[in-house]
Amino acid sequence: MLSTQTQILRISQGQLNLLERCPRQFQHTYLENLNSPSDPEHEEKQTLGSRFHLLMQQQEMGLPIHSFLQADTQLQSWMAAFANAAPKIITPAIDHQTFRESEHYRTLQVQDYLLTVIYDLLIADNQQAQIFDWKTYPKPPNKSKLARNWQTRLYMYVLAETSEYLPENISMTYWFVQSAGKPQNIQFTYSHSLHAQTAKKLNQLLNKLTTWLENYQHGELFPQVPESSQACDYCQFAQRCDLTQVAEALINQVLPHLDTIQEVSLSEFK
Repeated sequence: MLSTQTQILRISQGQLNLLERCPRQFQHTYLENLNSPSDPEHEEKQTLGSRFHLLMQQQEMGLPIHSFLQADTQLQSWMAAFANAAPKIITPAIDHQTFRESEHYRTLQVQDYLLTVIYDLLIADNQQAQIFDWKTYPKPPNKSKLARNWQTRLYMYVLAETSEYLPENISMTYWFVQSAGKPQNIQFTYSHSLHAQTAKKLNQLLNKLTTWLENYQHGELFPQVPESSQACDYCQFAQRCDLTQVAEALINQVLPHLDTIQEVSLSEFK
């Protein structure tokens, strides 16, 4: 990732979220490829989520999904509930003027970074463009928190930058398919002011990343969050960071600053 200074680095919304939350965790995860031991329960949930995304993709492409549903009662339940809640997404009216694509991929270069996004579903016509994203965890997050998430900000930003749609004609909807009771959705609309805010925040964060990467090449670690940060409570690298802090503290205590060492004349040793 750091072989040349001119290399274009791919950056996703997940990396932006991590970089903003804790630069040091970004370093451990993406520069040093360190991973925590796998959690079987977490892996099972991820697998089920991936299967639902694949199911929705096959549905959108007109491929048969009956065998998928027969083999997994959980997916069958989610699909039936989602079809009830959003019939126009599952069985859209035939309209040759409307563009629809599952797993729609876009990129945008900003500075020396290639921003990458994948929309679970993009529906666009001559008036508006709608981004849809499927979530399979049970409880929808707070809407204001979701608005600050880089997935929300980056997905709409990239579409506005790579298409002719005005920001006001772009929206993004999250569908939480296994919410208690029935599937729920959270929708966000875009605007010129939000677009300008995102551009400013994005460039600020990428400027910091450039500086941190340059410093890292010269042996300087990425910044850490304060020790009291709640982010450390759930971080797999918390103990590693603690050991680093202890080591740095010992070095500072044991080794005096070079400018405080008194010069000794060589003649004293003759």
